[in-house]
Amino acid sequence: MPITEAEYGGALPVDGYGPGFFRIAGEVHHGNVVIEAGSVALWSGYDDRAPLLALAGKVDVLFVGTGAEIAFLPRDLVAELEAAGVMCEPMATPSAARTYNVLLSEGRRVAAALMAMPSQGAS
Repeated sequence: MPITEAEYGGALPVDGYGPGFFRIAGEVHHGNVVIEAGSVALWSGYDDRAPLLALAGKVDVLFVGTGAEIAFLPRDLVAELEAAGVMCEPMATPSAARTYNVLLSEGRRVAAALMAMPSQGAS
C-alpha cells in the first residue's frame, strides 16, 4: 500500500511534541499553545480565554489538549466558548494534536489549544 504524505498547504501542522514543547511547522514553541491554520500563539491555560474566544467565526471546532490524560474542561469555559459559537472537544494532548492534523489536512476549519506534556516521570 503506498503511503501518501499529508498536504497542509500554507497551514501549520503539529510536527511533534515532547516534555514542555511543541514543534509546529518546523518551529519549536515552549509551553502551551493555541494553533490554527495560519497562526500559533503561546497560551497560559484555561483562564487565558481571549485567544480561544478570538477563534469565533474562524473555526468549526477547537480541540483542547488537556495534557497527558483527558480531563474535563471548566464548565464556565465551555459555556463561554459555546456562547461565542466555538465548539470545543477535550482530549489528551497527543490525541488533540493528531486529530487537529488530520482535519487540517482535509482542509477543515479547526484549531487546537494544547497543554504541554509533562516531563518524563512527572505526574
